[in-house]
Amino acid sequence: MPGFEQTIIPFLTRAEKFYPEKEIVTRTNDRIHRYSYSEAVERISQLANALQYAGVSRRDRLGTFSFNHFRHFEIYFGVPGIGAQYHTINPFLPDKHIEHIVKDAEDKWIFIDPSLLEKLERALSTETASSIERFVVMGDSIPETSLDPVIDYESLIGGHPTHYEWPQLDENLPASMCYTSGTTGMPKGVEYTHKMMWSHSMACLTPQGYGVDDSDTIMSGVPMFHVNSNDSPFFGAAAGAKQVLVGESPDPKDYVSLIQEEDVTLSFAVPTICLGIIEYIEENDLDLPSFERIQMGADSVSQNLIRRFEDQGIEVLHGWGMTEALPLCTASRPKPKMNDWDQPRKLNKKTKIGVPLPGVETKVVNNDGNEVPWDGESFGELYVRGPWITTEYFNRPAENEASFKGKWLKTGDIVTVDEEGYFDLIDRNKYLIKSGGEWISSMQLEKAIESHDHVITAGVIGVPDAKWGERPVAYIVCDSDRRGKQISDSLRNQISAEFPDWWTPDEFIYVNNLPETATGKIDKEELENRYQQR
Repeated sequence: MPGFEQTIIPFLTRAEKFYPEKEIVTRTNDRIHRYSYSEAVERISQLANALQYAGVSRRDRLGTFSFNHFRHFEIYFGVPGIGAQYHTINPFLPDKHIEHIVKDAEDKWIFIDPSLLEKLERALSTETASSIERFVVMGDSIPETSLDPVIDYESLIGGHPTHYEWPQLDENLPASMCYTSGTTGMPKGVEYTHKMMWSHSMACLTPQGYGVDDSDTIMSGVPMFHVNSNDSPFFGAAAGAKQVLVGESPDPKDYVSLIQEEDVTLSFAVPTICLGIIEYIEENDLDLPSFERIQMGADSVSQNLIRRFEDQGIEVLHGWGMTEALPLCTASRPKPKMNDWDQPRKLNKKTKIGVPLPGVETKVVNNDGNEVPWDGESFGELYVRGPWITTEYFNRPAENEASFKGKWLKTGDIVTVDEEGYFDLIDRNKYLIKSGGEWISSMQLEKAIESHDHVITAGVIGVPDAKWGERPVAYIVCDSDRRGKQISDSLRNQISAEFPDWWTPDEFIYVNNLPETATGKIDKEELENRYQQR
């Protein structure tokens, strides 16, 4: 017999019913905002009533341009709760990507933080901005802006009833949407249904996921504009856990202060943030008795970073995922039979991306189309499928044909599998560069550099970096031997105008020619060898 529809509002109503006093805490620019689940539900109900009163319909798509705070949390539940869909937009993307995303998604409304108004004004053309029916500033007043029509969030929900009769929704109804980071072209949209988000949250609650329960206080350093902040608002509510939202642009001191003051037990962050946190803890000789575990979402985590946290009594959880997978697919933690292993052997397992979560199916396929053996050496492309893994991109039929095989997502990630079933990532689309937990496209950088008037050709590689994991370095052939460093500043300006600042290569190395493969392509392996031998 079919069960009840698997939708996300029951996560919220469960928290309200059984944990009404538990808090949702936000770090703002000038204070700490806190309220209980029961108070949050009243405001979320006001939002739902306001949206319905304003004529928002099922399947309408409403964008958010926002950081981690309580109003964004309210949108996470209020918008899909009435059957509409919220769409998170990464404010750190280049303007042209933001413009593409808003147009492609056909957002009817955009909720925006006051500090991001100028950024959105720059990114949207007059045509795109005029197609938005309403802009909502996430505050209680409206700074000067050219965006129109505009209303502040508190005026939007103010005066509306604090109770809302949540409708029964189809579990296959789209609830949220996120775009990829656009490392191999323009960002691609991924829609998440209620059932996908429900399934992912339930898997995260298991011991093989994050093992969250009602004794936890969770704090996500993952932005809410990036894959639902690992879905933490949803599984946090489902568990009845206290939640801490880090606000805008926190530094390591902010993270550690929140951990201390709010008794955080579990946090999520990319390795760059984790490095800042552990350095602050060590430099200040701090004791954090509540802080039990930290999850690092990245393809590779050094043994040294894991060891530094564990020396402080903090367990490191290493996971892997994709925007297409909401995002978590695998997690690396020792199996019980490994408890007696020595530390180096355990650390070796923890640096791998781990084993699939319950519900995720995987296979690793080599170039011949055969699955590779579990020997830790044979490698192939990782395929994944499961109840929260997408089977298509939004409005992208050409990419769908290349990226999916039936219900399988072809990740483009090259991995090995050891005898215990732990995946180890070898490469991602071979030459993509992972810096501070974010991807940089070497090909797009090469095209940008080669568009300079005095550049003939360029080859970009990723090189190891102690802080960021990897950083890009560009080898460049100019039209004159004397150009060299003369054009470095203009190259940096050109790249910064098209991409985020952190995409700019750390070094520009000027050479007379670039090595080529037998097919006439730039030999990046040889460039890597040359860099190592400098």
